[in-house]
Amino acid sequence: MPKVFKIRRGLNIPMKGEAEKVFTRAELAQFYAVKPTDFPGLTPKLSVSEGDRVKVGSPLFFDKFRPEVMFTSPVSGVVHFIKRGERRRILEVIVKTDSSRDFEDFGRGNPTEMSSAEITDKLLKAGLWPTIRQRPYSIIANPEQKPKAIFISGFDTSPLAPDMDFAVKGEAESFSAGVEVLKKLTDGEVNIGLNGDYPASIVFTKIKGVKHNYFSGPHPAGNVGVQIHRVNPVGKGQVVWVVNPLDVIIIGRLFLKGVYNATKVVALAGSEVLKPRYFIIKTGASIVNMVEDNLTANPEELRFISGNVLTGQKIDYDGFLGFYDNMVSVIPEGDYHEFMGWLKPGFKKYSPSSTFLSKLLPQKKHKFDTNLHGSPRAYVITGQYEKVFPMDIYPVHLIKAIMAKDIDKMENLGIYEVAEEDFALCEYVCTSKTNVQAIIRDGINLMIKEVG
Repeated sequence: MPKVFKIRRGLNIPMKGEAEKVFTRAELAQFYAVKPTDFPGLTPKLSVSEGDRVKVGSPLFFDKFRPEVMFTSPVSGVVHFIKRGERRRILEVIVKTDSSRDFEDFGRGNPTEMSSAEITDKLLKAGLWPTIRQRPYSIIANPEQKPKAIFISGFDTSPLAPDMDFAVKGEAESFSAGVEVLKKLTDGEVNIGLNGDYPASIVFTKIKGVKHNYFSGPHPAGNVGVQIHRVNPVGKGQVVWVVNPLDVIIIGRLFLKGVYNATKVVALAGSEVLKPRYFIIKTGASIVNMVEDNLTANPEELRFISGNVLTGQKIDYDGFLGFYDNMVSVIPEGDYHEFMGWLKPGFKKYSPSSTFLSKLLPQKKHKFDTNLHGSPRAYVITGQYEKVFPMDIYPVHLIKAIMAKDIDKMENLGIYEVAEEDFALCEYVCTSKTNVQAIIRDGINLMIKEVG
């Protein structure tokens, strides 16, 4: 029997609207976008202008400080619009697709016969290097470094998360090829994290030459940061890389077919979706074809989230799927005030504490909205964070060290091991309504600036 790492601290949030395990191939979206805002720390420089024609795999923009790191189009068509924000910051490069399906040919390759440098060069040219992120800092990996290990989390425990075993069904060849690519990029182990509570897909378990690690327990057991912390923690001066399993498949296709094929399985979930299910779409697709005529209310009354409700980004009704996201969540907006709501019995409300009588119905699923049920207030120590934070790190102490900009304490308290998603539950249970994830990112940005 393999060793199972038991995660005892955490929280499973009982949300309504889990996606039914049915594949739906959505009508081809008209617009696709690659968003520089999906990549923390990136300063983009454009490679195209509005009206330029692009192929699948054509560069759209690149990293100003590492020009070899390119970001390419997931579809062929015309650059429709370059959306900018304050100080002309690039927010989205939107491509209007056509029916030509022209691909840039990057050439096939057998990763077992290629050098690490050749593999890196192919990934950079195809725009797939950004699929590889590093810890510390949860930013795009440095192609000039070699990590001590690479981690792939083969399951997701976040609210309404897609079933990865279902999402990778039929992709064994591409996943295997992608793993072979990653094995050439490190002198250490490639680790695949699996759920120890049920048998995993053979797509994951039949891979040879990797280390399978099993985890059991509530969310965030599926977070790759928690898995790294238990298996091979990151210390000062050390680097590990992280890749999403669906991105491993896309990497595998590049070497098998020689083209950038960004097709993946995405879950549409949430209490406000009439038919929550799985869709086969491309990275960066507009979600309008997924949600049109599939909602319980007017779009103005709903919150559309690229990703899960704890860590995802708010998007518009016709917004675009994030580069790293494998799901779209739809919940009601919480734009209302509830007079003395905490005094009501609350059979229909959920609380991680014993505030409401719904605690007597642990299996009941609830409808959640975006209401904070209170305003920000003084930051106090309640012990709530420690109940849901499974790492051997003092979360409140680290957060306060970040707020004080004390770099030495941040290092000693574990800033190199964490990312925003690891603190999502802390933010959820926080009585003070503190924006914990933003504080963690501020701390990471400070470390990049001061330490590098």
